[in-house]
Amino acid sequence: MMQLQVLLVAGTHGNEINGIFLFDQWQKSPLLINTHGIKTCKVIGNPEAQKAGKRYIHQDLNRSFQEESFLSISSSNFEGSRANELVNLYGEVGEKPCQIALDFHTTTASMGSCLVVYGRRNADLALASLIQNQLGLPIYLHESDQKQTGFLVESWPCGLVIEIGPIGQGLLNSRIISQTKLILETLMEQIHQVHNLTFYPPDKLIIHRHIKSIDFPRDEQGNIDGYVHSLRQSKDWQELKKNDELFFKSNGEIIRFEEEEPYVPVFINEAAYVEKNIAMSFTKRELWDFKKEWKQSLIDLVHQK
Repeated sequence: MMQLQVLLVAGTHGNEINGIFLFDQWQKSPLLINTHGIKTCKVIGNPEAQKAGKRYIHQDLNRSFQEESFLSISSSNFEGSRANELVNLYGEVGEKPCQIALDFHTTTASMGSCLVVYGRRNADLALASLIQNQLGLPIYLHESDQKQTGFLVESWPCGLVIEIGPIGQGLLNSRIISQTKLILETLMEQIHQVHNLTFYPPDKLIIHRHIKSIDFPRDEQGNIDGYVHSLRQSKDWQELKKNDELFFKSNGEIIRFEEEEPYVPVFINEAAYVEKNIAMSFTKRELWDFKKEWKQSLIDLVHQK
């Protein structure tokens, strides 16, 4: 039977440094984090961006894991080459094959601690359910967004993004570091229990399903012409009702929420998303039944031969 290996990634964005700091401490003190005997590969996702104190060098590494990009890597594009390198090293058929990828991020938005799942892969949903059941973390299901693709964890059979905030880019914070450690240890514990067939999935899970992202108000030249309204700032995960305030424009006009459905905003005013023309994303909160096939997919993955 192939031995399970888990890929742990910090610093996919070079200026998100709390996970990097935790990994450094772990390197110095191997007993700092209990992996429950599961083999791990710890990597800094974007070491060049880390050195430069930037999110990325040429392009967002966490949008660089595109199938077509692996066919024609330009040596002048660091992130494209790095994505290819990580898959060749740690991908399912790489030199040190990993079956599960856990990608640790921080955000400037008031997201607290949460999980991001890309699409509806059974093993992803099973693992996210186990963590929600243990720690109560919200699950953001990111799907149906053609402008946002090529995420790191999608290149592994199972993968989750862990987002923790708010924290400014390039800053260390004790709360962020301790929450990263807690979530990492809980993930390893749950994977260990799946390996031993001693885990207990919940009957239900709460999903925040991505609906769409919206931009800031802009003037005729395309420049940002307003900011997130004070009543919306730092209100991630709080349900919107029709006519709630979204933005305050420079001319004093208030832009309001006009949807009939009570969507839930996430990643409100995330600093790194300004360049992506995203002021916030709308999600729909849904209660899902845990499916037996999710459980079986995760078991099969962990016990694959």
